[in-house]
Amino acid sequence: MNPAGLPSSVLVVGAGGREHALVRALSASPVRPRVLCAPGNAGIAGDAECLAVKADDIPGLVALAIREKVGLVVVGPEVPLSLGLSDRLAEAGIPVYGPTAAGARLEASKTYTKQILLKYGIPTAAAGLFSETAPALAYLRSRTVPIVVKADGLAGGKGVVVATTAAEAEDAVREMIDQGKFGKGGRQVLVEDCLEGEETSILVVVSGRDYVVLPTSQDHKRAGDGDTGPNTGGMGAYSPAEVVTPELMRAIDRRIVRPSVDAIAAEGIDFCGTLFIGIMLTAEGPSVLEFNTRFGDPETQAVLPRLRTDLLALLWAAATRALAGFRLEVRPEHALCVVVSAKGYPGDYPSGDPIEIPAALPPSVQVFHAGTARDASGRLVTSGGRVLGVTATAPTLAEAAARAYAACDSIRCPSKYYRRDIGARQLKRL
Repeated sequence: MNPAGLPSSVLVVGAGGREHALVRALSASPVRPRVLCAPGNAGIAGDAECLAVKADDIPGLVALAIREKVGLVVVGPEVPLSLGLSDRLAEAGIPVYGPTAAGARLEASKTYTKQILLKYGIPTAAAGLFSETAPALAYLRSRTVPIVVKADGLAGGKGVVVATTAAEAEDAVREMIDQGKFGKGGRQVLVEDCLEGEETSILVVVSGRDYVVLPTSQDHKRAGDGDTGPNTGGMGAYSPAEVVTPELMRAIDRRIVRPSVDAIAAEGIDFCGTLFIGIMLTAEGPSVLEFNTRFGDPETQAVLPRLRTDLLALLWAAATRALAGFRLEVRPEHALCVVVSAKGYPGDYPSGDPIEIPAALPPSVQVFHAGTARDASGRLVTSGGRVLGVTATAPTLAEAAARAYAACDSIRCPSKYYRRDIGARQLKRL
């Protein structure tokens, strides 16, 4: 510990762009903590000590935290949370930011979350749950298209099909239940009415019944410009999402955030971590699309650069149950993150392509590494579908977009691909 009472060392678990953003924000704390990351990636290695322990190696991560005398563990991805990493760390007496396996079930099972939403009267779409094809198809035929088919379990952000035709919806059901496209967890499906409107992502730092809402953002899930093509883990995001007016945010807090936090506690879950609430802003009002139980990716890359508050102080307050009364300070700038992916993502894509990032980018531009590695000769190369997150901040969204896209254009990589319209909906409203 240091004189401020904050931990002097932090371990971030994960290897993507979200984790790079977390590492960088935690490293910027005034207490200058020692920041480690497991396993990290080629870019994170420039900002933290990377240790070769995989994010799903629960015993290895606990042993690492003990060996390195880590003061706080911040868990990035959903898989280690669902495997009980936070439970094991707590048993070892190590403070952790990230929910237990019981809390992580809110993301690991879409059915479980839907049942809680319905039980507590939190606005959400009508849906049916199925583990057999015939009744699922019968239910589909009783609804109208477009309609949403969701794999119940974790699917890396790809287990949702927004079907525009009955045939597409039926194919999705068969692929999930009969063919096991998303494994065992996908053989149960949620068939859900499709809500119309704009989406927003609400990230909530939760500690029991106390919570702090982070700045609003809007993600872009489809692979192609104009929200076309397959769903992905996210192709870009911007913050703030000005479609969420202060009045609407108060309504979301009253109708969704507070009831959700209270419902989780009422179910006997002592939740400590990020509750990511995906919301559709419909003509009838805001409605919950999904819960995730960790920071969003790429929303985190757009939200964290806007925080004036020390992220370490915020997460430590949550982990130590001292969040009540915490005051969040936010910079007025806009932030926009463009995900540079490998061409072909979320389908087949090349790996091992060289990446050249200009050394002299403007200070308002940050490049967060997601799918990067070093080859045998030490060159920076691609190693995943989403390769980089290029985030720019500026006084206006238009300027942030111009800065981010100028940086994307300056990056050299033979297989690079990115959407050209991140933030377009908001920019058209200006």
